[in-house]
Amino acid sequence: MPGRPHHRSVTERLDTDERAELTRLRDEITILRAATGSRARGANRWRALGAAVLIGLGCLLAPVSLVAVWAHDEVADTNQFVANVAPLIRTPSVQAALTERVTDTVFTYVDVQRSADQAIDALSGHGLPAGVADRLHGLTDSLAAGVHGFVQTQVRNLVASARFAAVWDQVTGIVHQQLVNVLAGNGSAVVISHGKVLLDLAPFIVAVKQRLVASGFTAANVVPVVHPTITLTDASTLVRARSAYHLLDVIATWAGWVTLSLLAGGIALARDRRRALRNGGIGLAASMVLLAAALLVAGAMVVNTVPDSASVPVSDSFDIVVRYLRANLRSVFVLGLVVAVGAAITGPSPWAVRTRQRSVAVIAGLRRWVWPAGHGGRTGAWFLAHRTALDLAALIVAVLVFVFLDQPSGVTVLVIAATLGACLGVIQFLARPG
Repeated sequence: MPGRPHHRSVTERLDTDERAELTRLRDEITILRAATGSRARGANRWRALGAAVLIGLGCLLAPVSLVAVWAHDEVADTNQFVANVAPLIRTPSVQAALTERVTDTVFTYVDVQRSADQAIDALSGHGLPAGVADRLHGLTDSLAAGVHGFVQTQVRNLVASARFAAVWDQVTGIVHQQLVNVLAGNGSAVVISHGKVLLDLAPFIVAVKQRLVASGFTAANVVPVVHPTITLTDASTLVRARSAYHLLDVIATWAGWVTLSLLAGGIALARDRRRALRNGGIGLAASMVLLAAALLVAGAMVVNTVPDSASVPVSDSFDIVVRYLRANLRSVFVLGLVVAVGAAITGPSPWAVRTRQRSVAVIAGLRRWVWPAGHGGRTGAWFLAHRTALDLAALIVAVLVFVFLDQPSGVTVLVIAATLGACLGVIQFLARPG
């Protein structure tokens, strides 16, 4: 080979200085390569640390975002609040507690036994025989118990009626709407003067005036437009409440976007984005488990603050109030698991490779059964040419369906994931050379 003798002859013609210079240059190249590799390794370590920090912060902020959005909806959205608390009055334990409280309140002011004894004593003073009076006094206990049972039954029937539930929903909505108006600063009936929060009674007087006139009491027309007020609380209390309301509104608006930005930034910064996506999904699911545990602890603490007789209705009420929050955390938990499994199954691990190979083998067998000739015609060629775009489109559609669904459940997330998998399988099945 002519090149080698020429190279050897050129090398042999190098003198001592030239050989030293060549050695020096080789050493410098080696040092530069080592420095470049060290800087690259250092940059990779910083990227990995930055990605881990961003994903960790996103996972920690996810429960906060979920709670903030739920609390904001409960405070600011009257329809949402009414829909959430409507089952309270329809819960048997709450109905029983309310029935007992109303009945006890009635008999706090009405002593049946005492009234019966007084009536018997009055009859005795008008000539009722003593023996008869004694027998009647002996029946007052049974009379009081019977009246108590009758009143309790009537109250229970009233509380359990659909009409009472409808009134409950209406009153709850009106009270909540007025509260929202006050917190948002839109309540014209609430004013602040001399450090006090005052309720302007003018709207109520106008309403009463209209009702009286409609009932035929036309003399009420002479009542002028006046603005009497009653003091509700200190202005500082209302100011703090409004500040908290506006802060909650800001947090609920931006916390979710900040969480998504942190997770997306961490995944984009990572060198192995598939692994980062998997870790992000696992972290998101773990954060939802922590939130569920926190709700259990909070529920136990709330129940422990009330007497044992009220523990059941309070526990049921707590579960009803936080049921939407629990439904949302279950959805996010399932979503995190689906993302983690999807990222893992597309990775290079042995079990993921075997799973994909088995799926491809099954699809290939179905394809051979449908197309014994071994080709898919124009349809197969078109799907083969556009397979990547079709896979991406299916993924985007699945994400959009999840985003625009109202209150998606965990089952909904699983259905969307299964449908996406089926669509990707169909695309793989149809993608065949023509």
